[in-house]
Amino acid sequence: MGLDSPMTIILILAVVLLMFGGKKIPELMKGLGKGVKEFKDAQSGENEPAKPEDKPKV
Repeated sequence: MGLDSPMTIILILAVVLLMFGGKKIPELMKGLGKGVKEFKDAQSGENEPAKPEDKPKV
């Protein structure tokens, strides 16, 4: 009996809902999604900083 049990997952979700409330959870998930995306970009090397000469001059 591990974390894959449906009852365990329901219990964890209920505790998270009670701790953070319904309005705060979408903000937390958005932040988590951004963090995962940045992590994946950093691993693949797509998010390399631009060189100063590559930036458009204003």
